[in-house]
Amino acid sequence: RVTTLDLLFVCLQVRMAKVKQVGLLAAGCQPWNKDVCAASGDRFAYCATLAIYIYQLDQQYNEFKLRSIMSEHKKTITAISWCPDNPDLFASASADNLLIVWNVAEKKAVARLDNTKGVPVSVSWCWNSADGVAFVSQRGPLYIWVYRGPDPGVTVHKEAHSFLSDICLFRWHPTKKGKLVFGHTDGSLSVFQPDSQVGVLRVWNVSRSTPLDSFKLKKTGFHALHVLNSPLAKKGTSSCSPSKSQYTSSTSEAVPPPTLSQNRSFSLPPGHAVCCFMDGGVGLYDMGAKKWDFLRDLGHVETIFDCKFKPDDPNLLATASFDGTIKIWDTNTLTAVYTSPGNEGVVYSLSWAPGDLNCIAGATSRNGAFIWDVRKGKIITRFNEHGKNGIFCISWSHKDSKRIATCSGDGFCIIRTIDGKILHKYKHPAAVFGCDWSQNNKDMIATGCEDKNVRVYYLATSSDQPLKVFTGHLAKVFHVRWSPLREGILCSGSDDGTVRIWDYTQDACINVLSGHTAPVRGLMWNTEVPYLLISGSWDYTIRVWDTRDGTCLDTVYDHGADVYGLTCHQSRPFTIASCSRDSTVRLWSLTPLISPLLLNVLADQPWEKIIGNTDTAMVPGSPPLLCGKVSRDIKQELDKLSFDIRAKKLRWFSECFSPPGGSSNLWDLVSVINGQDDSLLPASYSKGVMHMKHLLKFKTSEAQELTIVKMSKFGGGIGAPSKEERLKEAADIHLRLGQTQRYCELMVELGQWEKALSVAPGVSMKYWKKLMQRRADQLMAEDNDDAIPYCVATGDIKKLVTFFSGRGQLLEALLIAQGACEGNIRAPQSSAANHTTNDVDNNLLHKVCKDLAEWYFQDGCSVLAACCHLAVDDVELAMSSLMRGNELELAACVGIVLGEGANQSTAYCLQLLARKYMTNPTWELSADLLRMIPDNHVLLAKLCAFYPGTAAEINQLHERCGLPSLEECKVLAEEAVNEGDLFSAVKLRLLSPEPEVALQIGINHVKEQLAGSDWTVDDIQPILDLMSYIRTDRLITTKTTEARSELLILCGYIGALLAIRRQYSSIVPALYEYTSQLLKRREVCVPLKIEQLSVELDAWRACTQANSIPPSECQREEFSALLLCGADYVTGSNLPSHSDLQLSCFTGQRIQGPVFLLEDNKSAISLNDALMWAKVNPFSPLGTGLRINPF
Repeated sequence: RVTTLDLLFVCLQVRMAKVKQVGLLAAGCQPWNKDVCAASGDRFAYCATLAIYIYQLDQQYNEFKLRSIMSEHKKTITAISWCPDNPDLFASASADNLLIVWNVAEKKAVARLDNTKGVPVSVSWCWNSADGVAFVSQRGPLYIWVYRGPDPGVTVHKEAHSFLSDICLFRWHPTKKGKLVFGHTDGSLSVFQPDSQVGVLRVWNVSRSTPLDSFKLKKTGFHALHVLNSPLAKKGTSSCSPSKSQYTSSTSEAVPPPTLSQNRSFSLPPGHAVCCFMDGGVGLYDMGAKKWDFLRDLGHVETIFDCKFKPDDPNLLATASFDGTIKIWDTNTLTAVYTSPGNEGVVYSLSWAPGDLNCIAGATSRNGAFIWDVRKGKIITRFNEHGKNGIFCISWSHKDSKRIATCSGDGFCIIRTIDGKILHKYKHPAAVFGCDWSQNNKDMIATGCEDKNVRVYYLATSSDQPLKVFTGHLAKVFHVRWSPLREGILCSGSDDGTVRIWDYTQDACINVLSGHTAPVRGLMWNTEVPYLLISGSWDYTIRVWDTRDGTCLDTVYDHGADVYGLTCHQSRPFTIASCSRDSTVRLWSLTPLISPLLLNVLADQPWEKIIGNTDTAMVPGSPPLLCGKVSRDIKQELDKLSFDIRAKKLRWFSECFSPPGGSSNLWDLVSVINGQDDSLLPASYSKGVMHMKHLLKFKTSEAQELTIVKMSKFGGGIGAPSKEERLKEAADIHLRLGQTQRYCELMVELGQWEKALSVAPGVSMKYWKKLMQRRADQLMAEDNDDAIPYCVATGDIKKLVTFFSGRGQLLEALLIAQGACEGNIRAPQSSAANHTTNDVDNNLLHKVCKDLAEWYFQDGCSVLAACCHLAVDDVELAMSSLMRGNELELAACVGIVLGEGANQSTAYCLQLLARKYMTNPTWELSADLLRMIPDNHVLLAKLCAFYPGTAAEINQLHERCGLPSLEECKVLAEEAVNEGDLFSAVKLRLLSPEPEVALQIGINHVKEQLAGSDWTVDDIQPILDLMSYIRTDRLITTKTTEARSELLILCGYIGALLAIRRQYSSIVPALYEYTSQLLKRREVCVPLKIEQLSVELDAWRACTQANSIPPSECQREEFSALLLCGADYVTGSNLPSHSDLQLSCFTGQRIQGPVFLLEDNKSAISLNDALMWAKVNPFSPLGTGLRINPF
């Protein structure tokens, strides 16, 4: 029994260390094939070269979000088509003669056709069959594949074959059955009528010879287009016009015509177009409203071979791609900020110039190497010494900024100065794939060669022979990397699937890391923890290694193809970027792998537990220590400070450990709240979420800088001339008679709002305001931005905030609400009385900040959500966002610095962290965290009760935590029983040599309470939680079987009630199901009936899901009393994974985002569900009696 337990403890420990995906840069749309975008219902899709990206409308926020990435195709995707009858199905074809039908909702392939007898250039579903897909290759014929039903198979279309020119597209007619048109590469069209002549039409004859409307959308050329009728109906506007016979009084309101542009009077059918551009940009354009509903500029469209952070800016990442460009991305916003001129063939490798030189060296497949000046936006130098041979690697020396090394297929590694003077040409017996400058010696460089060897050259001698040659790999060597922290240590990755670690000083291979099942490409040492090495491979995985003993600490399966590049920035050493043949760049956080480190900072541990030297850190099995430049710099800066040391220490370390995406923004807001001088805020502060007191100040100065006045266009309608002229005449008469209001109404009817509005104040301010509001309503109903100035002028903030929020433009809404709060936007005063609207506006501001926070939160950015709450001084909600996002370390650091206002949240956060570390070898750390909480006696008792050690070890821990010894606890427990203090009796029994006795006392007490009618969750939960800390080895022995079953059932039931209270709706059914199953299977007597459970579950469903029955008063009070309301949603939950797809054992559906494996190593649930489960029920969902630790 002990051995299985040990195994369980081991596997529980291993599962905690996880690399987290924290960012994804999607690929652009490929330029190679035409039929590469499609849409249906509320989804649209486009193809990069090897993957299909599917976006779906988020109804709540009215914006498109990346839902999944399909990457089954191994060769270039050539065409895709959405099924017209079933929005969940689409078909795609690729250059390896493969056709796949996908189910998008289930994220899986439904059918495959392996031999399409030619590469399909276009695919389309058949008009007569939901189960048939038609496809055609260059000259035809048209094939029809029926993939299911009574007679599946491939048939040939009778007439569509032997075309005169290559086909690039074909489409079925949407209404005329069987009619289809082919588009050819020479610009001609072939139209087939069923049973009619084949005809090629050169000219389209339409009733007007000019196009209905033309949109100039982007400077780069169009590449592909897919038009769909607008599926997303906006709120309908019913304007019922009064019948003409009706008498119109001089004050009745006129009915205005809709605002039309010149072209819209001919009215295009309302529709959306999915547009793909030559530069890889993708957008969804609303042709009716003439605006983008979704637009992603630039994206690599092919394999990304290399990625590197800018040496002096951890927020800028450069990528080099097969598509011939280098792009630079802002990692906070995940958008492209610069792109190189392009047309370089394939760019294999890139290297930034040292420091702030703002240049990048690039290596290409046939155009030599070049230096690109990023600021000037042009190529300033070219190197052609390798001729037309491919250059696989380029490396700019960071110790001597004048030297650049390149290695090539011609077998040379060439070292030259930046102005092109050759210093060394090192000849190899075969192609050279990788080179790397030593981090310690500026004259040393290593190379990786096709002859399976690693060589080290010394530049200070004139010899062109290597100093060292390392042999051992069984296939070609690709990249080589020197360790930044250990002198003379380097690693190499090879096509033999291994990574080897070499010691230059000993002339030996000191470790072989085996695990990859394909050639190794990406390779990177961590710049702070000397033994951490990360590798990427053609087996689609990234592995993190402990090079002290060669163990693989974690394997990441999220890329959909070969992983080529890996990089990190030394000032943010635990965020890595990876790039791949799936044309995405992904950001990862390694913090969970070294997590005790930040907590040692948090718990104010001595420096030697945080920073060390390389030798100490390299002792196998010892805890991680920081040995790099960043940690040393932080310590030096702290040593200079005389006050505020703790806050600075927490901030600086937390920023070093946190991934991009808002942590600096969060800390800026914390310092604003703590009263720091505004002049100390960094320049980047004004680009993020600002505190409410700064928002207007910064935005105003930004506006003054721009000083561009944007004129708002007023639409003028075109009606039938005769009626228009009559109305004009009538209006003039009214005006001469002084009937101003009537004149205004007639102008409104003519659509000449500006005339009406300029005269309206002559009637009254009240009438003008009403007219302004009518105009705003009309424009809003048409979803027209011109409504904004009308609302601002009349001070109608609420309407404007609703308008923006309804369109998902929460940042705009926030700005408006803030403007109102500072009194910049208010209703014009028609009387002298001054009304105080500030409270209303203030509430509105808080509401908008809350909405914006929720939007960030649902987008997987809990840190930015917390920023929004801090911007309006809402510390508690900010802390709650961080905890719901499982950013516990960050939340604890921030909570401690914020002090008083965050105390309650900080305490809860420290408790969760202590639970995370209640495992070997971090028990003491767990105790230290609990000691930071005031009133921690019961918490420390739980820790000691759960600690599995020998009697002596347990007594030692008791002493550290200020608790009596095992034997003393037994005596004290007897006294507590006699005094009738039940809680203390259970607590002391758990701490005694026989903790099982505690279960009997405690469970009997809970059963008595449940049998009565006046119990509440808060009466029972504390004692159940206390009992759940009984040592696992004692709980799972056979003699406690009955007590164990009863404890699990009671915890499950109370857990379900807590989950309802905290709005953890995704796990409520699972908790009820778990409790019912245990009740069915185990011999127990508890006062719970299975029928009663199902009645409760049904009632909960009725209340929450249909919202038909309003909750009672006492339920409302319960909800408001709880801080942590709302489901957990960790960073990365919204990022699609490529290859590692798991089904949840709660729902049976695919898990989106991070997965948590249960102790049988088979069953999986989402990490979000696991976190919520653990917060309301400490025991595993498998009913084994093991505690669950997903934190």
